[in-house]
Amino acid sequence: MRKKRPRFRFRLQTTITFLVCGVVALALFVTDMLISNEIGSTTYKNQSEKAMNIAKMIAHSPIIIEGLQNPQTEKKIQKFTQEMTKITNVEFIVVMDMNGIRKSHPKPEKIGERFVGGDEGPALHGHENISTAKGTLGYSLRAFTPVFSDSGQQIGAVSVGISLNKVKEAVKNSKEIIYLAVVFGVLIGIIGAIYLARKIKKSMFGLEPFEIGKLLEERSAMLQSTKEGILAVDQDGSITLINNEAMRLFKEAGINDNPMGNAVNQYLPELQLQNVLETGKPLLNEEINLSGITLLANHLPIIVRNQMVGAITTFRNKTEINQLAEELTGVKLYAEALRAQSHEFLNKMHVVLGLVHLEQYEKLADFIDQISDHLHSEVGYVISKIKDPALAGFVLAKMSYARELGSELSFSGDGILPEPATPETTHELITIIGNLVDNALEALTDCDQQNKKVSIHFDYYEHELVVEVADNGPGIKEDLVEMVYLKGVSTKGYDRGIGLYLVRRSLDKLQGQLELSTEAGKGTRFTVTIPY
Repeated sequence: MRKKRPRFRFRLQTTITFLVCGVVALALFVTDMLISNEIGSTTYKNQSEKAMNIAKMIAHSPIIIEGLQNPQTEKKIQKFTQEMTKITNVEFIVVMDMNGIRKSHPKPEKIGERFVGGDEGPALHGHENISTAKGTLGYSLRAFTPVFSDSGQQIGAVSVGISLNKVKEAVKNSKEIIYLAVVFGVLIGIIGAIYLARKIKKSMFGLEPFEIGKLLEERSAMLQSTKEGILAVDQDGSITLINNEAMRLFKEAGINDNPMGNAVNQYLPELQLQNVLETGKPLLNEEINLSGITLLANHLPIIVRNQMVGAITTFRNKTEINQLAEELTGVKLYAEALRAQSHEFLNKMHVVLGLVHLEQYEKLADFIDQISDHLHSEVGYVISKIKDPALAGFVLAKMSYARELGSELSFSGDGILPEPATPETTHELITIIGNLVDNALEALTDCDQQNKKVSIHFDYYEHELVVEVADNGPGIKEDLVEMVYLKGVSTKGYDRGIGLYLVRRSLDKLQGQLELSTEAGKGTRFTVTIPY
C-alpha cells in the first residue's frame, strides 16, 4: 500500500528560501547594529576635525593677527570671517580677544559683547579644545584654537561652530547608506535564496527529498534486474556498487566473495577501472578473459561538476550477444572504390561532351585513344600481376580514388599473385591494403607536398607475400610510432584512429607481421609479410 504524505510538509524550495532569507536578514541586522554606532562616532569626529582645521586656518591668517593687534584694522576681521563662513559652510566663525570680547560674529550687533557659552576658557589660556555648548545661535559643535602674534604672544582665540542639527544630519546621511545597504542586501538575499532554491531544485530534477528516496529504491531495483553486469567504484578505486547480473557472471568465473568495499585492482585486476580513474578516459568494447569467460566491457569515468568522482563498468558474456559492428569490411571499401571510379568516369564524359559540342572530333579521338591506352596499360598491368579479380579491381579503384584527391598511386610487383585459398584472405588483404593506402592519402591531403605520391609494391615468392605501402608525406611523430596500432590513436590525435588497429587485427588472423619505417619530412613505409 502506498504511504500517504504528511499533511504539513514544507517543500524544499520554500524551506531553503526561508532559511537563507532569515540568515541574511539576521546577519545584516547585527551588522547594522555594530556599524551604526561606529558610523555616528566617525562622522562626529570628522565634523570636529573639520571645525578645528578651519579654526587653525583662521587663527594663522595675517588679517586676524593684525586686526587683534591694531584696533584700526579690526573691522577687517568681520568681513574676512563672513567670507570664510560662506566658503567653508559652517555655522559661525567668531574671533575674540584675550578678554573674550567678540571681534566678529554672524550677527554684527553682537560684536563687542562677551563670548557666550563658557567653553572658551582653555583657548584663552593657549590650548585647543572642542566642545558642545549653547550660544546665541543655539547648540553647536565648537572648535577653539588660540591666536598668537609673530612674536609668539597669545593675542586672542578663534571659535568655529557647526550646528548640531547639521552634525546630526551628517550622521543621518551616513547611516542612510547603511540602511540602504541593509535593504539592498536583504533583497539580494531573497533573490539569491530563490535562485539557490531553484538551482538546487533543478539539480534534483524538480524532485522533493522523499521523491528522491523513492527513485533511489526504483533505481536499485532496475540495476538488479538488468541483464548487463554493472560495477562501480569511487575515486579511490573501492567497489561501491554491483548488481545481481555481475555477481552471477563472477560466480560463473569462480569468484564467490562479496566484492563490496574491496579495491577493484586487487579484487578484479582484469577490469581496467583503475586505468580509467588515472587517465579519466573511457575504454569501450574491451574484451576481458575472466577464468575462461570472455566478457565484453565498457569502462567509463563518472564526472560530476567537471570532477571525476569514480568509474563504472558494464559488461556481458560475449557469447550471449551478437558481434559488434563489423570492422571496415570489403563491402565498404568496394563501395568507396566504385564511387571514385564513377566520379572519374563522369569527369571524362564531361570532357567528351564538351569536345562533341565544339566539334573537335580529332581532339576527341586523341583524347579517347589516350584514355584507352592509359586504361589498358594500367588495367592490363594490374590484372597481369594480380589474379584475384576482387583484389585487382580494388587496387584499380584506389588508383582512381587517389587521382581524385590530387595524388598519384603507383602499383608494381615482383612475380604473379595467384588467387588465395579462401575468400576470407581476400577480405583481410583488402582491409590491410585499404587502410594503409587511405592513411597515406590522408597524410598527403593535409600536407603542402607538391608531388604527392603513394606506392604499392608486392613481392610473392614461395607462398610468402610481402606488401609495401609507402608515401612521401610528413611522416609520423616519434612519440606516436609505438602507439599508432592502438585503437583510438591517430597522427591527428586520440579517439580517432582505427585503421591501423584493424590492420593489426587482420594480420593477427592471417598470422602476418607488420613493420613501420618513417622519417620526418620524407614519408612513411609499412611492410606487411604474410603466409599466402
